[in-house]
Amino acid sequence: MTHACFPGSFDPLTMGHLDVVERSCSLFDKVTILVTHNPNKKGMFSPEERMQLIRDCTGHLDNVHVDLWSELLVNYTTEHGITTLIKGLRNSSDYNYERPMAQMNRRLSGVDTMFLLTDPQYGFTSSSLVKEVATYGGSVQGLVPDSVEKALLAKVQDR
Repeated sequence: MTHACFPGSFDPLTMGHLDVVERSCSLFDKVTILVTHNPNKKGMFSPEERMQLIRDCTGHLDNVHVDLWSELLVNYTTEHGITTLIKGLRNSSDYNYERPMAQMNRRLSGVDTMFLLTDPQYGFTSSSLVKEVATYGGSVQGLVPDSVEKALLAKVQDR
């Protein structure tokens, strides 16, 4: 059984993330979407809220598992028999950021990293940018799944 892990903060999940997840699911028997959590950082959504939003948006994919981790990523991959990490790349800056981490992860545990290019229609989208646009009243329709848009707008209104 092939098992890959797609780690990230997913604060919130974007259509670019979902595109990478769906494509990964066609390549691997099981894909774990791993919400990585740094307890020293405050996100817009709690880790549990992010996990639920991801579950809501991936319910149509029967080989997706959602989990939470706040320690060294390779410890998770080793504990769960994961041999491949999935990373979505929007541009060369993403590659330059991800490459050293991929090399370190390989050195530490032997886990390989597979880079998937983001669909060009989502190449400019990031969770940070989506949150900023929503915070200032702009439309994020089509940039995030509908359930995420609804949750995002509710968070913005509560502030």
